[in-house]
Amino acid sequence: MKKLQNQQSSKPMESKNRIAFRGGSYSLILTAVVLAIVIVANVFAAALPTTLTKYDISASKLYSITSNTKAVVNALKQDVTIYWIVQAGEEDKIIENLLSKYDSLSEHIHVVKKNPDVYPTFAEKYTDEKVKNNSLVVESGERFRYISFNDIYVEETTIYSYQSSRSFDGEGAITSAIDYVVSKKLPQLYLLTGHGEPEELPVEFREHIEKDNIEVQTLSLPRVDAVPEDADVVMIYAPTSDISEEEKKMLTDYVKNGGKLLVIAGPTEDGILKNLYSILGDYGIEANEGVVIEGDRDYYAFQTPLLLMPEMASHEITDPLIEENYYPIIPVSLGLTIQKPSRNITGFLETSFSAFSKTAGFDLTTYEKEEGDIDGPFTLAVSIDTDNEGRIVWFASSLFLDDLYNAYSSGANVDMAMNALSALIGEREALAIRSKSLDYNYLTISDSTSSLLKVLMIGVFPLLYLGVGIGVVWYRRRAQHEAN
Repeated sequence: MKKLQNQQSSKPMESKNRIAFRGGSYSLILTAVVLAIVIVANVFAAALPTTLTKYDISASKLYSITSNTKAVVNALKQDVTIYWIVQAGEEDKIIENLLSKYDSLSEHIHVVKKNPDVYPTFAEKYTDEKVKNNSLVVESGERFRYISFNDIYVEETTIYSYQSSRSFDGEGAITSAIDYVVSKKLPQLYLLTGHGEPEELPVEFREHIEKDNIEVQTLSLPRVDAVPEDADVVMIYAPTSDISEEEKKMLTDYVKNGGKLLVIAGPTEDGILKNLYSILGDYGIEANEGVVIEGDRDYYAFQTPLLLMPEMASHEITDPLIEENYYPIIPVSLGLTIQKPSRNITGFLETSFSAFSKTAGFDLTTYEKEEGDIDGPFTLAVSIDTDNEGRIVWFASSLFLDDLYNAYSSGANVDMAMNALSALIGEREALAIRSKSLDYNYLTISDSTSSLLKVLMIGVFPLLYLGVGIGVVWYRRRAQHEAN
């Protein structure tokens, strides 16, 4: 009888043990399944390109790449190798992140580390410079370009303000190098000479041209029978004397046959350059005598009515500036008047209706309008589409690419000129990419906003928190008293 009772009492125990065992087994199985899912998810995530797993929340988009780079890389049809010259443990994290993005964008791009301790003579065949850690070499076939660490992290001192600034130009340097090593033919820019033009282009503009892989040659029209056939663009920059009638004919024939002409020419001490500006006259565009003075305060900069900040019309040359809220500054400009509007003629920089042209030119003594001055508004830059896909882009200021005025515009002037060059050359994806600032960006607020924040932070919020605290203590004591 006692044995039977023991057997009966042991059955519930066995049942409980079985249930506990099953519960434990289910827990173990469920844990194993969850762990397996986590492992698979991590392996899958590790296999994804960095463009899908890392997000850039920095103010200057330091860890992002532009659409220009994506266009260049996606168009690759040949392999490109990026050699990363760096010692073990000295890898720059920003460069590492950037290179991983290039590597994930195209199967034609291969990033290879070269430790100078292991390969001490590797860089000698690419450069004579002393190579710093995190320098790069971009190579494809027989072409290559060496990118120094100092060309990636750029430190500049502005000669006008004597302030230094640091920027990261890794993307611009690498994309430009990729475009260079895979290009069989680089664009040819012919720079007209023989009319008192400056000996060299402004520094910033020249550097952007080099970065965009455009080769520059000089051209003296009296020494040739016609504009060279390989000229992608002919540029006339800041002439101080007029071209001849023969030179005008050669230029107009070049444009009529599909050539591209970029003119940057403003007022001179001798007045209008008759033959040069007759090129515009052939399309019904008049160049007015004098220098444009802006009468509307919203259309000029630094309290100087000669430093024009014109209205930008939507155009492929100005749209990138409009999207990024950049404003060009056009100093000492002629005023153009489009007398015969046409769909082939687009004025993309316009003054206000308060602008006028002082016919005294460089001899002006006042910014006030005087008798004989010419009423505006005026066009300051124009794009003309001609027959046979020829094209002219004309800026009516000789000074707007000067490094000083480019600095005043935060680089917008050079950007606009480069956009014009790109539009003329056509089918060029490797536009010059802006470097990204490494300096701190400060939030500037008005005095009234500052006072309001002080009142809120020092007065309102502390009193509010104190009031809430007192209320909580009173409520708890009351509840405790009622409970007793």
